[in-house]
Amino acid sequence: MTLGRASQQLDLLDPVSRFCAETLPANSIYAFLHDHRDRLFPDSLFADLFAQVGRRSVPPSVVATVMVLQRLEGLSDREAVDRFAFDVRWRYAAGAGGWDGASRAGFAHTVLVDMRERLRRSANPDRIFEVALAAAREAGLLGRRRVLDSTPLYDGVATMDTITLIRSAIRGLLTAAGRDLAIELRAVLTSGDDYASTAKPVVDWDDKTAREALIDSRARDGYALLAALDGRKKLPEAVTKAMRLLATVLGQDLETGDDGVLRIARKVAANRVISTVDPQARHGHKTSHRGFDGYKGHIAVDPDSEIITATEVTAGNTGDAGPAADLIADLIADLTTPAGDQDTPGADAAVYGDSAYGAGEVLECLHTAGIDAKTKVQPPVAPGGKFTKDQFTIDLAAGTVTCPNQVTIAIRPITGHDRHAGKADFGRACTDCPLRTQCTESKTGRQITISRWETHLTAARTRQTDPAWRADYRATRPKVERKIAHLMRRRHGGRRARMRGLLRVATDFKLLAAATNLARLATLGLTGSSQLGRAPA
Repeated sequence: MTLGRASQQLDLLDPVSRFCAETLPANSIYAFLHDHRDRLFPDSLFADLFAQVGRRSVPPSVVATVMVLQRLEGLSDREAVDRFAFDVRWRYAAGAGGWDGASRAGFAHTVLVDMRERLRRSANPDRIFEVALAAAREAGLLGRRRVLDSTPLYDGVATMDTITLIRSAIRGLLTAAGRDLAIELRAVLTSGDDYASTAKPVVDWDDKTAREALIDSRARDGYALLAALDGRKKLPEAVTKAMRLLATVLGQDLETGDDGVLRIARKVAANRVISTVDPQARHGHKTSHRGFDGYKGHIAVDPDSEIITATEVTAGNTGDAGPAADLIADLIADLTTPAGDQDTPGADAAVYGDSAYGAGEVLECLHTAGIDAKTKVQPPVAPGGKFTKDQFTIDLAAGTVTCPNQVTIAIRPITGHDRHAGKADFGRACTDCPLRTQCTESKTGRQITISRWETHLTAARTRQTDPAWRADYRATRPKVERKIAHLMRRRHGGRRARMRGLLRVATDFKLLAAATNLARLATLGLTGSSQLGRAPA
């Protein structure tokens, strides 16, 4: 398929164009895309996605416009092409005009599927987001402050219980094996289950013995399949992938009892696969009381213009601090540019975030880059209202910790730990201490752990006691909450992921951010072609 090109000859007498030009608000996203579509999404931007010979595609500028509006309005592919066919605002935004003459009446919904796949396989799958961000940068809307936050993205599949996971993983392996190998593998199955149906086996689910027998027999089938394939070379990649998934499912939920029966373990594995349909989705917690299944969407926002500058998607069980450095990569790159290449090197750069971003590794990253850390750091806590860590005097230069009873203990270094650099063990000093009941109930005495980032954490806790710091934080950080509300206002494709798999969900989330940025540019009043390169008055 070759690159299709949109007509540049607009009919000034077209009734659709005339009606929309007269009635749409100046800051409408439809008017904005109509004015800037050819500059934002020229057909040549997508030339690398198409072959040199073949039939003409639907013009990519039209498809890109439909994709942006689809994400803004939370529509399925079929609903989006239906809107393009019958909604004059969509036709005006895409430059399709009315239905007379040579104007395109519509196209199949599979065109959107094909375009997403072409973009995903390309060297630059996020070009629509980058174009929207470049437009904001040209307009002078991006400063050197960023606000970070995350939000749950519910997966688009059903979370499976243990027996469904095992049967589905076995069925997937038998399918991937192909006809001849599958016949060989089925010979080792002993449960009597043919694994052809997705329905649960018929059993008395109120009978504990029957449930345990069911789980044990299917698990043994799974282990038998893995044993039959163990050591074989040159297996197809699909079979190897299905084997890994089956091994993961069997290992995460089961334990062997004293009687040798495989049962469901009374625990939740740290990185538990929750579905064989989307093996990358995970159990997540936004708070200690609020759980979800799926992914996490992370964003960085310029608090002054409310433009989204970066997005990341991780598994639902990933902490917010993990992708923080990637979210501010553009800010770090600007600050590490030689001073002669930029007008104002980086003293005004700042990153805001809640306590999830107050981790030591994030603070160290910001300190190294010369960025002001406006991220909250949780104060130390102790059970039962006892002395907290900040009531001990920690002298890192001297390598000592002094307790409230003025007993000083040397810090003992810890090696090989990811987060702990040392520990002060008061031990015997606590035996006759008059403040013991206010400090610890441990029989071995109080211990103070020293973080690898203790200096950064202490400095951050001191900074955030400043009233000016707190006022700036309270005025700035909540802006990211409003932006997340904009992203999540549509359930389909907003809070609920439309895709399966981390890569596809991440790409779709970035497209949603691009659409939201374009809507923001329209709201800010960038309506004329000459205004795209400068900030609105």
